[in-house]
Amino acid sequence: MTEKSEITELVRERYATAALQLNDAPSTSCCVPTDLGNGDVFGSALYTGNENLEIPEEAFLASLGCGNPTAVADLHPGETVLDLGSGGGIDVLLSARRVGPTGFAYGLDMTDEMLALARANAAKADATNVEFIKGQMEAIPLADDSIDVIISNCVINLSVDKNAVISEMFRVLKPGGRLGISDVVAENHLSAEDRIERGSYTGCIAGALSNQEYLDALVAAGFVNSTVAYTHEVAPEMHGSIVKAVKPSV
Repeated sequence: MTEKSEITELVRERYATAALQLNDAPSTSCCVPTDLGNGDVFGSALYTGNENLEIPEEAFLASLGCGNPTAVADLHPGETVLDLGSGGGIDVLLSARRVGPTGFAYGLDMTDEMLALARANAAKADATNVEFIKGQMEAIPLADDSIDVIISNCVINLSVDKNAVISEMFRVLKPGGRLGISDVVAENHLSAEDRIERGSYTGCIAGALSNQEYLDALVAAGFVNSTVAYTHEVAPEMHGSIVKAVKPSV
């Protein structure tokens, strides 16, 4: 195996294990690095509205992310939403409620165990305008120009080819489509070695882009109006962040 494929397999195994353990310890977040041990910077604690009343408790407690992308994506009825790395389905189910019966929400995940968990949660929620599909975000199995909004919760930092992810997001978005992503972002002065010292790849730390690297990648893919806004610190000089960008209209 190449180094990249080894990292991908480690991530898959970590999330598969988390999915299987969620029934026994549903509040455990696999993104909380063991050297931090702070569940307040990852997981369901970051949903501060009444989201826990909108979806099954199992989906809410299964959150493994670093933010609440549905709170910043400004979803509208009738829109089609894609959640990259959808995990237990919390953000897909919340999105489905926001876009209503005329809209639709897709969840993409590469882990069979997470997909099974998400589908079970969707059934408990009686959600009919959702679909969970298997695949990798570096090669999204959806058509060009088919999505209005892409969200993601602390997952893009796990990819071994972030430029491919960002290019794929641009491809599947409709003209005028937009991103509303929560992710871990490093301050610009931190080297790759600095990020590795602060946490593991599977812990959502070592693989994080810097603020400027994120902006440069979005511009290179063709996005406009790109912004990265820090929300809270998850490791020294590394932050949970809101990333926004727009695909130009034609």
